[in-house]
Amino acid sequence: MASRPPPHFVVRRHDAAGNRLWLVLWLVSLLLTAVLVGLLSRRVVPAVVDQRQQRAMRAQLDGLQQQVANLQRAAQVNGVATRLLRGTLMQREEEISGLRADLGFYSRLVGGDTPQGLKVQEVKLQPIAGSRGWNVTLSLTQNAKRDEETRGVATVSVDGLRGNQVVQLEWSALGDTAQRDGLPFQLMYFQQLHGTIVLPADFRPTRLRIHLQPAGDTPVTRTVAWADALSGNITTTLGDHDVQP
Repeated sequence: MASRPPPHFVVRRHDAAGNRLWLVLWLVSLLLTAVLVGLLSRRVVPAVVDQRQQRAMRAQLDGLQQQVANLQRAAQVNGVATRLLRGTLMQREEEISGLRADLGFYSRLVGGDTPQGLKVQEVKLQPIAGSRGWNVTLSLTQNAKRDEETRGVATVSVDGLRGNQVVQLEWSALGDTAQRDGLPFQLMYFQQLHGTIVLPADFRPTRLRIHLQPAGDTPVTRTVAWADALSGNITTTLGDHDVQP
């Protein structure tokens, strides 16, 4: 039996330096990975936070815009309601003014047990377009319990300013030639008189003086501010409060 040759063993020295190098490289790679992860996490986390903040700000902005829209609609509704209310109040004030005038008129006709004489109940002015003329309406009353007819003539004069001077224009300088002697009246209870006056171009009126001359009786005079005569709202139920001379 033939004998086998003995095995060959190769003995090599252990390279410890190479192993240490690989270990160092592995540690360096771990360190670089950790640094890269850290850097990426620093970028990603703020980006996520920024997106959340942006969504929150958008939601807040949308809420504020909705509140503004609601307030604008409410303001529009309040504006419309306010205009309607003002219109209603003005209409009611006009109705109340008319009712007061009617009350004063009828109270004058039927009120009290003592007969009362002739009175200027209302004075109204209306401009004539394109001229210096004015239409004048006088409402005359006397108490129904007087039970007798009154006749006479009514005239109107106007106080005002011409330049720097206070002047008074009499009826003869204002009235129509057909009404030179005044506006005749004849009434038992109530009558309206209509006349026309023409003012000079350089004259600024301030008030009217109405003069009633009943036949065989004491004259009646009433002074009314020009602005009040324009509005036609000079009737009172508690007595006269006209402009005094």
